[in-house]
Amino acid sequence: MKTIMTLAPLAAGLLLALNAAAQDHSQYQMPMPAAQDHSQHQMPAMQDHTQHQVKPKAVPKVKPKPKAKPAATPKTKAAVPAAPMDHAAMGHAMPAQQPAAVDHSAMGHDAAQPVPMDHAAMGHAMPRPADQPITPIPVLTDEVRAAAIPPPNDHPVHDNGVQHYVLFNRLEGFDTDDGTGMAWEGQAWVGTDLNKLWLRSEGERVGGHTEGADLEVLYGRAFARWWDVVGGVRHDFKPGASQDFVAIGVQGLAPYKFEVEATAYLGQSGQTAARLEAEYETLLTNRLILQPLVEVNFYGKNDERRGIGSGLSTAEAGLRLRYEVTRQFAPYIGVVREHAFGRTADFRRAAGEDVNDTRIVAGIRIWF
Repeated sequence: MKTIMTLAPLAAGLLLALNAAAQDHSQYQMPMPAAQDHSQHQMPAMQDHTQHQVKPKAVPKVKPKPKAKPAATPKTKAAVPAAPMDHAAMGHAMPAQQPAAVDHSAMGHDAAQPVPMDHAAMGHAMPRPADQPITPIPVLTDEVRAAAIPPPNDHPVHDNGVQHYVLFNRLEGFDTDDGTGMAWEGQAWVGTDLNKLWLRSEGERVGGHTEGADLEVLYGRAFARWWDVVGGVRHDFKPGASQDFVAIGVQGLAPYKFEVEATAYLGQSGQTAARLEAEYETLLTNRLILQPLVEVNFYGKNDERRGIGSGLSTAEAGLRLRYEVTRQFAPYIGVVREHAFGRTADFRRAAGEDVNDTRIVAGIRIWF
């Protein structure tokens, strides 16, 4: 209790000292600035831009972006609207007369129309497509066709000239048990491309004796490209007594360049015969040529005097390799195999002759 009584006067004295130190600021009032009179301040008049021609610039079209959804905002207290400003009281009077609307059409500000650019005059030639020719192709008309391709009657084919051709396809020698021998096979023709006279002959001699020989005289007529039909007569000198046949057949170049001769014969005493021959040329080089050949003979009746049996009589196959020194002259070597069949083989056995014969041949091939 004594302590409280002692501190009370000290606290009272401290409060009095603080009040005395505080100053009275009520006598010092801050002067407020006087309100300015804006009535003397005139706004500058709006300039007339009608004399200024402004060229419109093309504004590129911009695809509008989709509007983003406004982000959710937290709820806030409603803002207090600001009091509208009275510009009239402030001397900010707006001009009474609105500026006249600018007539852009009188200024030449019409919407600009795109003018096509002449790339050719600017030297900007478009690239030529790859499938178009450099030089333009004119339109094909009937007059152009008539000038380029005359009628067939006005364009004669040069096939009326008389030509000739001689070929010794086989001119050869060989050696057998009965002695040396020789064989030949040749043909010749004279005429035009459509009509020809043909000569054909083949034969064989062994030991100084003629084993067989024949000659054909035929008329040939071209009926297709590379093919002729032939008809005429055939005369057999050997074997046996000579005899004649009427001949008809075809010859030409078959597909894959096989040279073919097929001829049928009708002879004396009702004898019939047929001959089929085919050969092929394989170019090993430009001058070295391999030539296989096959010949087959058929007869309709047995003829014992000539050693001929009915049916398949004889067949011959050969393989020759020639070298063309020139196109007209070519030496060759080869091998030939001959075989007799049926009754023809029987007749040869009875006469003491060989049924089969294989020989090496050498000869020349000539044409002119």
